[in-house]
Amino acid sequence: MSDRTDLIQPDRGQEAIPIHLVNKDGFESWAKTLSGPQRAALAAQKFDGAGYQVGIVPDGAKDSCGWFAVGGVANPDELSSWCMAKLAEALPAGTYRRANGEPGAALYGWQTAQYRFTRYREEKDPVGPRVLLTKEAGKIAVAEAEASATFLVQDLVNTPAEDMGPAALEAAVEALAKQHGAKVKVTRGDALEQEFPMVHAVGRAAARSHAPRMIELEWGPSTGSGQAKAPRLAIVGKGVCFDSGGLDIKPSAGMLLMKKDMGGAAHALALAGLVMGAGLKVRLQLLIPAVENAIAGNAFRPGDVLRSRKGLTVEIGNTDAEGRLVLADALALASEGQPDLIVDFATLTGAARVALGPDLPALFTREDATADALAAAGKECDDPVWRLPLHEPYAEWLKSDIADTNNAHANSFAGSTVAALFLDKFVGEGLDWAHFDTFAWRPNAKPGRPKGGAALGLRASWRMLQQRYG
Repeated sequence: MSDRTDLIQPDRGQEAIPIHLVNKDGFESWAKTLSGPQRAALAAQKFDGAGYQVGIVPDGAKDSCGWFAVGGVANPDELSSWCMAKLAEALPAGTYRRANGEPGAALYGWQTAQYRFTRYREEKDPVGPRVLLTKEAGKIAVAEAEASATFLVQDLVNTPAEDMGPAALEAAVEALAKQHGAKVKVTRGDALEQEFPMVHAVGRAAARSHAPRMIELEWGPSTGSGQAKAPRLAIVGKGVCFDSGGLDIKPSAGMLLMKKDMGGAAHALALAGLVMGAGLKVRLQLLIPAVENAIAGNAFRPGDVLRSRKGLTVEIGNTDAEGRLVLADALALASEGQPDLIVDFATLTGAARVALGPDLPALFTREDATADALAAAGKECDDPVWRLPLHEPYAEWLKSDIADTNNAHANSFAGSTVAALFLDKFVGEGLDWAHFDTFAWRPNAKPGRPKGGAALGLRASWRMLQQRYG
């Protein structure tokens, strides 16, 4: 929530501090080009070219206070998103340019390294912006758009549930719609109970100020010759703004991070913003079922049977498996429009984190080609994803004696796969669908990736959509 504008700018020859990038293998030969005092300065800083090291070196001119910076990278000839991120975090405020090259992919990490969440406290002794110049002017808008989308995810996820309830999510969608000329429809109250019964059931125990709702955004051509044939793209995000676990209540330690349980909605919202901002040739539908899974006398119970929008009945084996319930109603609505592709994001299962840790979103798809495209796109933009199987035999674990399906299985096996198989029941037959089970949180800071809310799978999906529809 700090000022993030103009952190990268066109290089028009303005005054700037040079940044030299070296790696450990090439450091000794590069250091031979320096003067004795300059080498001594680097030695005093224990700089030897290892990754993410930062050094400051006097420029050596007589009576000069000038200096240049040195950064350690893995390969100066092939920069990743994060190669210059440590420099952006550690250097003083000022304007910089890379010496003997362009920052390329590092433009993104230069910006994300300077993210700060300051809604609830001001920074003590804040450092001013570090601006990076580039002659590749065409890459600036691209890098800024992706960084801004990441900042949106971080801001939404980092905001506590009291200030980021269903109404606040609705306001965020409204703001995005206003920016891009999209239409928003919100279903709540009696209409929600009729049209999206599982969304209503999960959210009905929350306070009136956090009442459940289905938020729908529509954008793109709907009339006119040729334009109406643009493919339909549905993006769905789990918007559980806080998850107590319901009557199957979580322990207190399990609730500490539950403000991030709307991280799927944050990803979906940010991806929709990228689609609209780029004018991608699609008819976009964004769906966010926004609820708080609270505890009160009217909370839904273990053993209850809920009727879904699709008509399937669901026995509740666990009220803490609520995210898949609200997603199911949203996926059913998305399927009714027969989209070319459905992409959903959800902080759905702890099992995905046990399997893959916090950095890798679990990816489930029906189509191999879609999985391959997403994995390749993620590799290209330093946003890796990992495919897990929709192994159909495990669907039998969701059998119910009294309803069409249960929402949870009784054993401890393959939790993320079983959750995805539950969702698969509500996606229309024959539709191309990608499901991200993402953590939306970074427990430990890395260069360009601060601790807290995190966009994981966002850039991979955006890169794939550009390749598919651009």
